[in-house]
Amino acid sequence: MTVSVVIPTFNVVELLKKNLPHVIDALVTYDSDKVELIVTDNNSSDESIAFLKELQKKISIPFTVLDNDYNGGFAVNVNRGVKVAKNDIVILLGTDVIPDKNFIQPLLKHFQNDKIFAVGSVNKSDEDEDEDSSTLRGRGEGEWKKGFLLHTYGELKNDKTLWVDCGSGAFRRSYWNKIGGLQELYAPYYWEDVDLSYRAQKIGYQVKIEKESRVVHEHKKGSIKKTSSSNHVLQTTFRNQFFFVWLNITDKDLLKNHFLFLPYHLLTMLKNRNMNFFRGFIAALFKLPFVLNERRKIVKRFTVTDKEILSQFKI
Repeated sequence: MTVSVVIPTFNVVELLKKNLPHVIDALVTYDSDKVELIVTDNNSSDESIAFLKELQKKISIPFTVLDNDYNGGFAVNVNRGVKVAKNDIVILLGTDVIPDKNFIQPLLKHFQNDKIFAVGSVNKSDEDEDEDSSTLRGRGEGEWKKGFLLHTYGELKNDKTLWVDCGSGAFRRSYWNKIGGLQELYAPYYWEDVDLSYRAQKIGYQVKIEKESRVVHEHKKGSIKKTSSSNHVLQTTFRNQFFFVWLNITDKDLLKNHFLFLPYHLLTMLKNRNMNFFRGFIAALFKLPFVLNERRKIVKRFTVTDKEILSQFKI
């Protein structure tokens, strides 16, 4: 199979210098004649573009650098990169991800099954409290609770996952295009990968996790941690949590449950002075016409119920 690695970036030139050699090494190890590298930059103000242009001259594999003239957020940046990709499988990597030299081949074996849309690598994260721990994560679990989908990483007890991380996962490009790629309403970040995998499963595709494909994920060094305040991150996360429900949930009892619990959540958060939740809700309301318009396009293609999906991934 041919492979396109797409890496979105923004103002992290030092991470590019540190981690891109590992990516290139993995691509060459797989097969120099069957790969391409695409780095799409979200209008960085540091020396990222200068570094990438210089690197283009030094490596033998096909290497495309896309220089956006504005920062449209993670989903916009990734979608642009995938749009120019030419190969069968697109592997998305974060700039804060260091892949194992042999991480590609184990992912590809799953795509012999034509139901597979995406396969994720497992990762060692610098968010783990014990830096010496060998614990790997990457398998997603979730459950419906008090009107929302709660999701978290679970034990690697099987290869079923609720979602594939868009910072360390492989995606069948033809299905990506059919599904429509990442939902750009979530801009600037968070929930896009959960949404993408969930939509794919509601259409009837499958997503998996592969234990033999491994990366190190340095979350604390990524651009979001460096450029966004904690309040902005929380408000955006709460807003996008609403977006996910309003876009994707079609089971009537789950929707009813969501709206019945909404007054409870708003009153509880106001009582606890959690204004980030409240501001996230208001921000979601302002976008409601756009959300409903997207929902109308999406739901007509769904063939699998929410309960059928969530029953496989209880926390």
